[in-house]
Amino acid sequence: MMTENINQIVKAAQDGDEAALAETVRSVQDRVYRLAMRMLVNPDDAMEATQEILILVVTKLSTFKHESMFHTWVYRVAANYLVNAKKVIDRDLKLDFEMFRADTENGLVMSPVMAPDDTTMLNELRISCTMAMLLCLDRNHRIAFVLGYIFEFEHSEAAEILDISKANFRKRLSRARTEVEAFTAQTCGIVNDNAKCSCPRRLPAAKALGRVVEGRTAYALKDAPDYNEVVAQARRLELSLRTLKLQRATPEFKSPEDLGERITRIVASSAL
Repeated sequence: MMTENINQIVKAAQDGDEAALAETVRSVQDRVYRLAMRMLVNPDDAMEATQEILILVVTKLSTFKHESMFHTWVYRVAANYLVNAKKVIDRDLKLDFEMFRADTENGLVMSPVMAPDDTTMLNELRISCTMAMLLCLDRNHRIAFVLGYIFEFEHSEAAEILDISKANFRKRLSRARTEVEAFTAQTCGIVNDNAKCSCPRRLPAAKALGRVVEGRTAYALKDAPDYNEVVAQARRLELSLRTLKLQRATPEFKSPEDLGERITRIVASSAL
């Protein structure tokens, strides 16, 4: 949607046009859901957070002064919620990279036998593991990594979203990247042939633990890059680029529901 068009729609929504308000929500719901997925990983948690963020967007819409791009303002509302909301903090698993490494290396099968239909499950495991890895970062460094390296925001816009200086953003981004790359290079078999864990070795335990379930995919969606293709592409990259390849090789994670009318109804009923 062109910036000029969305600005007109937002202005109409600010003037009380309900149809424009619903369209305003639709214009950003996928962006918000994708950010929530990369920050929270669990699809149910991400959907709940998306709805609550969009309610905040609607209730705060009058404060948007059109001094920045609308989607930048929305990301700022979303980022503040995903970093500081009590519900998010309470659900934080408080993982660290040592805990995550121990989990990935538990129950490995050294000589796995793959079934013909295991490719989808391997992709489900690859994506879920790649995303869950970021939970080992604290929320401030996690969102800096997501905005800077996964979404590839300009540093100035990312700093504006997080309400910090550009220098501070760069420091967070550099530290987050260093930690994620070091862990991936040591632990992930797609990046390092000598790593203990690989998706084929891990898949039997992941199935037994219910981490991946036959016939049900939450991460290996239709637009997800193919497992074998990602592995081949990663191997052709320099070591320092393989981690980013894995982190970016995920679906777009569009909102599974159209939230435009639902959010406007919720806000309208709460105002009564």
